[in-house]
Amino acid sequence: MKPQLDNQDQTQAKSQHLTVLPDEKISFSKSVILGLQHVLAMDVYVVPFLIAMLIGLQADQSSALIQSTFIAAGLATIVQTYFCMKLPMAQGPSYVPLGAIITIYAASGGGEAGWSSVLGASIIGAVLVIILGYTGIFNKIVKSFIPPIVGGTIIFVVGLSLLPVAIQDNIYGAADATIRQNVLLALISGAVLLIFVILGSLFRTKGSLFRITSVMIALIVGCISADFMGILDFSAVGNANWFSMPQIPFADFGFSFNISAIITMVIIYIVLLAETTGTWFAISNVIEKPLTDKNINRGVIGEGISCLISSLLGSTPVTGYSTNAGIISITGVASRRVFLAVGGWFVLFGCSGKLAALISAIPSAVIGGVFAIICGIISINGLQVMRNETIGEKEMYTIAIPMILTLALVLIPSDFLNSLPTFVQYILGSPILVASMAAILLNKLLPGEKREISLS
Repeated sequence: MKPQLDNQDQTQAKSQHLTVLPDEKISFSKSVILGLQHVLAMDVYVVPFLIAMLIGLQADQSSALIQSTFIAAGLATIVQTYFCMKLPMAQGPSYVPLGAIITIYAASGGGEAGWSSVLGASIIGAVLVIILGYTGIFNKIVKSFIPPIVGGTIIFVVGLSLLPVAIQDNIYGAADATIRQNVLLALISGAVLLIFVILGSLFRTKGSLFRITSVMIALIVGCISADFMGILDFSAVGNANWFSMPQIPFADFGFSFNISAIITMVIIYIVLLAETTGTWFAISNVIEKPLTDKNINRGVIGEGISCLISSLLGSTPVTGYSTNAGIISITGVASRRVFLAVGGWFVLFGCSGKLAALISAIPSAVIGGVFAIICGIISINGLQVMRNETIGEKEMYTIAIPMILTLALVLIPSDFLNSLPTFVQYILGSPILVASMAAILLNKLLPGEKREISLS
């Protein structure tokens, strides 16, 4: 009977943190609403929009890329959550390959030839990632080089690297309105989020609805505020079609295989795996479920399958989003059924230009106000991973140097970065990768403190 009591106590302890556990069943309607909350807080449309702008795609080509990206994100989310890693997580397009995609596209002559080289290289890279998962090679690397002090540091820098993006790009640098209006919108959405989280804590069980819908309510109130300010623009929504077919491989685009493009993309996929490991640790910590060897191996396989699906749909590599770990921590809802709904929403948005346009119409500052809080919570989760570790001089440097490198690379002037060799740009363009490698090396190379044994 004792083990049973221990398990009950453990479940109760977890329930104090989470209102809905990962494998807990919730109704279809709740899953749909809570899934939409995650979708609204993710900037999935930004990556395809940036790519379309940087390589000069036409309007119809841009729309097709955004559609493909949404569908790829949806299918990838379902693959990881229900068939591979089986943790509550959402997949979306990664910012990491942006430089590589633009370089491969230009080097291959642009146009259809350029994009087919990007997709061909992405397919080969995805297959190699699947092989890494099946052989367990990546898992062995994680077990050998990422103890709690390093894992916690990686989670910490994931949130830290995203925070300047939330504040500088989404709030101060948003082109939707004046800086005064952007700051006010961010404060409103952030304040509403905090108010609903507080209400949820005050009323405990009866107030759980406040907590689990806090992100969505914050975004809605932010949009209403933007409308009162006269800066909410829904014109693109009105002009978009309700339903439209996504692109079809070999009919709308093809694949070509260039050795230099493939090598470049393989490097990018290794960076992606290193980066997504931080997301896995963050989610694992939030749901208080340690990552097992099976989780990691299946996660790598899922990452490869997800990127393969994305390439076959004519889109760019996808990866796990850290944003959702923060939302789970805020709302306390970790049900995998919610993330099945997230995948469904993405696919629906990908088949409807009007719904996709609706998401992109949310002012950046509104998202930024919520996103900044989420980033802070992700970083705190990293500190929680390290809470039982002894912080000596070695550990201080293992944490501090990656933190400094993260901020240095997030704030690095683009002119200086673009002046560096292409390969160096790929590496320095991912602050999480550089910080993670620094944490791993420092933990391995720095000598630990010698403890004297008293014989008295």
